[in-house]
Amino acid sequence: MKINTIYTGDCIKILNEEIEANSIELIFADPPYNLSGNGLKWEGNKTGGDWYMANEEWDKMTAPEYILFTRKWIGGSYKVLKDNGSIYISCTYHNLAEVMIVLKQFNFKINNIIVWQKTNAMPNMTKRVFTHSTEFIVWAVKGKNWIFNYEELKNINPEKQKNGSSKQMRDVWAMSLVQGKERLKDKNGRALHPTQKPEEILKRIITASSNKGDTVLDPFLGSGTTAVTAKKLGRNWIGIEKNKKYVEIAKVRIENINNPSFLQTV
Repeated sequence: MKINTIYTGDCIKILNEEIEANSIELIFADPPYNLSGNGLKWEGNKTGGDWYMANEEWDKMTAPEYILFTRKWIGGSYKVLKDNGSIYISCTYHNLAEVMIVLKQFNFKINNIIVWQKTNAMPNMTKRVFTHSTEFIVWAVKGKNWIFNYEELKNINPEKQKNGSSKQMRDVWAMSLVQGKERLKDKNGRALHPTQKPEEILKRIITASSNKGDTVLDPFLGSGTTAVTAKKLGRNWIGIEKNKKYVEIAKVRIENINNPSFLQTV
């Protein structure tokens, strides 16, 4: 098993064949939400610029295919986690049910469902439902004695008590979608990855459930946010990604971790 590297290929196969059992302290997973296919877009949006809903082949499955896929990758994750390891899974209402059911089938203990309140949520184009402005992050643990760095979380919590002292971090995190210099874009200004997560989310998760020198694994590495944040925080990391384009983007990003100007040339 190699650390501080990206495995290119299917995460189910790699989790079961390449990653050692009971070797990983923390997994962060941002799996396909299975919501692509409608081709929604809003060009000429005056408030936030052109907007395109994710429409990727890797994000299109039937309901039976998706529940089987979820069971296989979570099963592989269970195998590689240490007995006190944690897994955080990013999801929306589209796939929250499947994630929760499968976690319970593997006897994970669900500690929290964190609500990410997106302060710059995408617009409501249909005007037929409440505007979607949240995603969820399910935190579950494999066994007992899990890592939870309570005091460190208080120290990095941007919310403070009235007297300015540190405050417990709650399970609702208000922050914007990735924007500005942090957003990876191509030469035409389009996002290089449709579901790039803010580094601040990974900072909180990695701080909470791992210690320096531990190994953080991401089975859907995408643009590399988990690896970049883990490296900044003194953790080892393992990424798995089957899309070769995203692998190359992540590699460049990791190699240029202290050189933000690379964003203009990816």
